Parts: sequence; C-alpha cells; structure tokens
Amino acid sequence: MRRRIGTRLSTRGYDGRAVVALRGQLDLVDAAAVAAALAVVAAREPQIIVDLAGLEFIDSSGVAALARGRRQARLAGGDLVLAAPRQKVLRVLAVVRLADAFSVYATVEEAVGEAGHPRKKALHVAV
Repeated sequence: MRRRIGTRLSTRGYDGRAVVALRGQLDLVDAAAVAAALAVVAAREPQIIVDLAGLEFIDSSGVAALARGRRQARLAGGDLVLAAPRQKVLRVLAVVRLADAFSVYATVEEAVGEAGHPRKKALHVAV
C-alpha cells in the first residue's frame, strides 16, 4: 500500500510579503484546505509569494486552489505570484491553460525583487 504524501504548508514573512511554501503533493484531497489557508494569509498580507520548490505534484484542483488564493489576494488589494516551480508543476499549469494567468519566477528572491513591476515570465514552460 502506497502512503499518501499530502501537502505541507508553511508561511513566513519576507521583505513585507507573505511567503507560503508548499511541499509534497497538492491534489483534490488538500486543495480546499490550501485555498482556505491562502485566503487567511491574503486577509493578513495580500502580497503573497507561493514557493513551489518543494511541491512534487499538482493536479487541476490544486491549480484551482492557487487561483482562488490569487483572487482573494487581489480582492484584498494585493496579488499572488508563484516562485520556483518544478518542471512537472509548470507542465500542469500549461495543460490547464493557467501558466499565463500567474506571474511565475525562478526564485522567491526574484519574485520579491520584481513585485510591483510589470508582469515578468521568468520561466519557460515545455509541455
């Protein structure tokens, strides 16, 4: 029997922004909880960087959770951007046609440096 990894989420502050690190797998099982956690973060600090370096897998429900988090951040006057996604995660974003909907950066530091500037695509998505 295979053990489910699930999603681990942690938050920290970085230069006036909230950094939400996701680890493991983000799928239907954890998507609602992640969306709710992002909404709580957005209410507190609407400038959110989601660090995806430790996210090994995402499905369409996980992408929808990120989109809901971005909507909450924007309603609160901020934005949600993605940082350091693995190629597999980028591929899923491209397949569900949301790769262009998010600002995506190679690192959290790059996302912090570019916040407030015109949208920049730092990563190429190969499908």
